[in-house]
Amino acid sequence: MSFDPQAKVTHRSVLAVAVPIMLSNVSEPLIGVVNTAVIGQLKEPYYIGAIAVGALVFSFLFWGFGFLRLSTGGLSAQALGAGDRTELVAVLIRALMIGLAAGIGLIILSPLIREAAFNLIGGSPQVRSHAETYFNYRIFAAPAALANYCVMGWFIGQSRAKLAFVVQLFLNLTNMALSAFFVLGLGMTSDGVGLAALIAEWSAVTLALVLAAAILRGMGAHISWPRILDPARFKRTLLMNGDVMIRTLCLVFAFTFFTARGARSGDVIVAANAVLLNLFEVSAYLIDGFAYASEALVGQSVGARNRERFRAAVRLTSIWAMALGVLCSLVIWVFGPAIIDMMTLSPEVRDMARTYLPWVAVSPVLGVICFQFDGIFTGAMATKDMRNMMIVSLAIFLLAWWLLEQPYGNHGLWAALNIFFIARGVTFATRMPSLERRAFG
Repeated sequence: MSFDPQAKVTHRSVLAVAVPIMLSNVSEPLIGVVNTAVIGQLKEPYYIGAIAVGALVFSFLFWGFGFLRLSTGGLSAQALGAGDRTELVAVLIRALMIGLAAGIGLIILSPLIREAAFNLIGGSPQVRSHAETYFNYRIFAAPAALANYCVMGWFIGQSRAKLAFVVQLFLNLTNMALSAFFVLGLGMTSDGVGLAALIAEWSAVTLALVLAAAILRGMGAHISWPRILDPARFKRTLLMNGDVMIRTLCLVFAFTFFTARGARSGDVIVAANAVLLNLFEVSAYLIDGFAYASEALVGQSVGARNRERFRAAVRLTSIWAMALGVLCSLVIWVFGPAIIDMMTLSPEVRDMARTYLPWVAVSPVLGVICFQFDGIFTGAMATKDMRNMMIVSLAIFLLAWWLLEQPYGNHGLWAALNIFFIARGVTFATRMPSLERRAFG
């Protein structure tokens, strides 16, 4: 892919990145739906609970390493913008070295992780037994899953979102097909679902690496081990990954804390909150497509040191993201009650979810600002700002919870979550002038 540093950012170039990512994100929840449907064909209900619990453990485990995709995306975008093909190769290989090392580390620590996770989550002996079986298979996919994060980020940073979509779709379809084959065809249970995930992850990363190798051959890039192992560049990569990891852990903590506080209010409220969070998460998956687009286009502009292109990337991706955020809010406001009724049969949960629906309806509009800034700051690799502003925003969220939950109950908890989104947007906005000065001054 040839990159013209003077090429204008257009609506078409924004959509070329955003749309495949949106389609990829929407396809991801289908794995859980199909796995639940497949395992649900077995008579004993604890199989469904086991897969749900096991999948939850890996969601948190792998989400914590999402920094690998973010940092690799920003660094590859800047290398492409600067026209540095050697560094483009080095970015990928450095990331893969870190991702594979982290994945092997998770396998080594898996007995401790398994014990701690399932002791924390609890569940019946049958659920725990089958969840641990699922865990014991899928944990060996950790190196592949984390390496895949790296290659996906590398593709997106170069605006090759279609390739990222192809790999993600291949992963999802392979996982679903193998789950159905192992469980329904071979009579396996949770071990079959875990084995399907293991094979799918390694198959997908193999495809991703083959595609990456073809790209590098096509551009005539070569591997320079002195550049890859350069202490200063490796240290910079590790420090940036550390910053983004802290930012990600703060985000995970905020949503975990929100869920935990809701659970203390009783089964009906925790169920209602879970239903409503699903509505928000679907919106976030869609809006994230434009955050990925801003990451790629901003990073390329920073690498090319093209200030006008940078400003156009920020402006156009933000316009599209805000338009989609407003649309998501309207859909939730108008169709939210019907969606709630489809997601739960409990009259109490339905009524409770309707009570708090307005908070979810405004969340996409409030969240879109901080999602966009995430993409912009990742593209510019302003990782210290990402870390520091997230820490400040988390402190504001906890303060808002402390002030609002006691007098207003679950309304106060939802208000605190939306204040968290606002705080992230405002704190990021205060750092934008500094970011632009550092990038282009």
